[in-house]
Amino acid sequence: MTADSMTADAGQTPLSTLPVALDASGGDHGAPPNVDGAVQAARAGVPVLLVGDRVKLHAELGKHAGSSSLPLEVVDAPDVIGMDEHATDVRGRPQASINVCMKLVKEGKAAAAVSMGHSGATMTAALFTLGRVRGVDRPAILTHLPAQGGFTTLLDAGANTDVRPTYLVQWARLASVYLKVLEDRENPSVGLLSIGEEDHKGSGLVVETNALLRELHGKGVNFYGNVEGRDVFKGTTDIVLTDGFTGNVVLKLAEGEAKVLFGWVKEALNSNLKSKLGGLLARDALRGLAERMDPSTYGASLLVGVRGLAFIGHGSADARAVKNALLRAARAHEGHLIPRLEAAFQEQPK
Repeated sequence: MTADSMTADAGQTPLSTLPVALDASGGDHGAPPNVDGAVQAARAGVPVLLVGDRVKLHAELGKHAGSSSLPLEVVDAPDVIGMDEHATDVRGRPQASINVCMKLVKEGKAAAAVSMGHSGATMTAALFTLGRVRGVDRPAILTHLPAQGGFTTLLDAGANTDVRPTYLVQWARLASVYLKVLEDRENPSVGLLSIGEEDHKGSGLVVETNALLRELHGKGVNFYGNVEGRDVFKGTTDIVLTDGFTGNVVLKLAEGEAKVLFGWVKEALNSNLKSKLGGLLARDALRGLAERMDPSTYGASLLVGVRGLAFIGHGSADARAVKNALLRAARAHEGHLIPRLEAAFQEQPK
């Protein structure tokens, strides 16, 4: 499977039986990219509940011709958790847009919640409202990184900075089921991020986790062993496990390096007339490469381990990222991801 085949843009998403709740007030840019992305998703067949300030959202929808005939509905939520506020603020603000989104999921009125807003607030709201899958101590942010031959699934990408070996083992099991359900990977391989391939290499956390995963190999987890940083992009394993601190650094390093590399390529191709001509010839190939490395291609990351579908995107997300996040959420719902996660998780050894 290539990176293109797993992106939301690549396939047609069937009309979901339930709408996806979008935190339409969240993110660095507020309503405009959220509403734009929701309109695009609705045109692709995904009904959306736009959660936020009713007046502002209706005004934004008015800028999109034909939006009144699309499966879009505004749900009023006059409050919003700002990007500079504390995640714990969600507990005392029931009218905050992210809380309303999670409540809609909890009550069965929405298939999933998607937010490009405060990631900590989204995680707190999901845990507080939806709870955890039975047997899961801490949920993790599951994200995709472009890699040789397709993509690598990385977790945790930032939900838990301090972890225990048992958390990583649980995430291995959850991620394995996720890839089976949504990406048709029957026996996905699991790698543990370390500073060397040998089982004895790494921190105390890594060494202890390695031993636990060795015991689970062949029992719902296909453990490859330790992998190094370069293996993330080589696609050595389908899944790479690490703590949230390291995973977030890896994610942002990858995104930053991609921008720098493309800047260098652009600079080189504009250095002289011959280079400019070469750039014109390679334009389509470079556009395809940029597509694979663009975070908006993947839309948003799944908060795996909570009893409901919750997706967290970048605060700087554009309309395309919002659309792809909504399509991905609809796919997860259509694939019955949560009940299958719960069932498979309980069937596997503790």
